[in-house]
Parts: sequence; structure tokens; C-alpha cells
Amino acid sequence: MNKGRVEAFTDAVVAIVLTIMVLEFDVPNEPTFAALAENGSYLIAYLISFLFIGVAWYNHHYMLTLTKHITKRIYWLNNFWILTMSLLPVSTAWAGKFIDQPQPELFYFIIFILWTIAYAVLSRAIAQANVADHPKITAKIQAMPAYRIHANVFFWVIAAIVALMIIFVWPPLSMVFTVIELILMALRTPADSDKIAE
Repeated sequence: MNKGRVEAFTDAVVAIVLTIMVLEFDVPNEPTFAALAENGSYLIAYLISFLFIGVAWYNHHYMLTLTKHITKRIYWLNNFWILTMSLLPVSTAWAGKFIDQPQPELFYFIIFILWTIAYAVLSRAIAQANVADHPKITAKIQAMPAYRIHANVFFWVIAAIVALMIIFVWPPLSMVFTVIELILMALRTPADSDKIAE
């Protein structure tokens, strides 16, 4: 399968998701910062989701630039990953409107976890598609901090604790957990990520 088509389709969906998210932001009815502050919780949720997509796209681009093979399995896993991302505008809007309520925050966290699972499975599939003919590419993908975070059992244990217990005590923790992971993934990118070329 043509890698460029998969990348172009993914980029188009990412751009649409970002556009839809910003359109969910309500323009204040009054010309005051106080009126703007009434939408402050959605603005926070939007910024977190924007970071979410930006970090995801950067790491996704790195993997697709490296890979020599786009299999049918990779194509469909990529589509599942895009599907989970396309749910972000709804979950962001709901969580941003009710940032102190457990159910909207839990829904946001569930979308985040689904996205994380989709990304982890996609990265593993890309690594496996290259293992026979291009083992160095597989090694580079497996060395990615994002890949290693998602392969770590402690990440999933902490995520389960956050989802099942703490969100019901302090709902904004879902966004805090998301930010911590995304900052780690944003700061700890592969050393050659800004040097590779198509």
C-alpha cells in the first residue's frame, strides 16, 4: 500500500479534528475577560487535547517516515487510531463544560485510553512489519519513548487506578494524567526525530 496516501489521509483527519475542536469554543456574549473566563475550563480542555494531537502526530509521522511497509493490518489499525482521535472533540467539549464532574471526565479518560491502546497496537504492528527485512527500523520504533511508555505494565496499572478510583474523588485528575503522559512523550522524542527525511 502507498505510504503517502495513508499519511495524507491521516493528516487530513487530524486537521479536521483540530478544526472541529476549536469551533466548539463559545464566543463570549460580552466584551470582557470575565465573560471569556466563563469558558476557561473548555479552553483548558482544548489546550490539553491540542497537545494530545500534536504529540501523537509527531510520533506517528516519525514511525511512518521510518517504515518501509504499510500492510493491510497497519492500514486498518491506523484507521482505528484515527477513529479514537475523532472522538476527541465530543469528549473535550463535554469534559471542558463539566470539568469537576466524574462522568464527563471519565468519558474523556476512556477516549484517551482507547486512543493509547490504538496507538500502542499500531506502533507494534509497524515495528513487526519491518522486523524481517529492516531490523534497524524495528529497533528504532521499539526504542521510541512513546513505544516504551505504552509497553510498560506500570503505565496501565496507574491508568486503571486513575480511571476506577481517583477520578470519582477528584475528576480533573483525568486531564492531569493525560498532560503528564503527553509531556513525557513530547519531551522524550527519539534523538533523530528532527533529522529523518522522507
